[in-house]
Amino acid sequence: MQLDPEQLSVRELYSWMVQLITPRPIAWVSTLSEDGVANLAPYSFFNGVGANPPLVMFCPANNRCGEAKDTLRNVRNSGEFVVNMVTEAMGEQMNQTAAEYAPETDEFVAAGVGKTKSSQVQAPGVAGCKASLECRLHQILEMGQGPGAANLVIGRIVWLHVAAELFNADDEFIAERLDTIGRLGGNAYSRTRDRFELERPPQPVHDH
Repeated sequence: MQLDPEQLSVRELYSWMVQLITPRPIAWVSTLSEDGVANLAPYSFFNGVGANPPLVMFCPANNRCGEAKDTLRNVRNSGEFVVNMVTEAMGEQMNQTAAEYAPETDEFVAAGVGKTKSSQVQAPGVAGCKASLECRLHQILEMGQGPGAANLVIGRIVWLHVAAELFNADDEFIAERLDTIGRLGGNAYSRTRDRFELERPPQPVHDH
């Protein structure tokens, strides 16, 4: 099948993208509104950008009315957010926060998620989360206009929380213990328990 994006609706394009771009890591983003109301919502168009400076990005799309979602408004106002990494045990609660709540609703409370105080930002983190990244806003790029238009939010990591249970007795990080889940198409998710390794290719030798 060959598809021309110009001939597809925004909804059709989105459907194809989330079916094909898999698995996608999930940024469970917590923010605070101007009135001090906590917001918590998942975004699977998310990834790291680079380490110098340490940047991450996520993309909150405009809602069906073409307006900014609560997360984006809060980041614009506060310049801060926390990315909480989603493990399998927190999947159901994460899914609850994907619902469209009114701006005055605290999604932590609505989904029964505990809060923890952050170290460098005002927005709370998710209590019991195995890893989280406190971020300050680096840049927002508006990638379009109207319903479904993407907003690329880039944040600079100012603090990392990594749970003690992810290390062994020699303080070595054990990746298998961070059992994050990934987003697939529709209602499907993937686990990171099934792992395999590939040897790094040899580096070419350059004459100087």
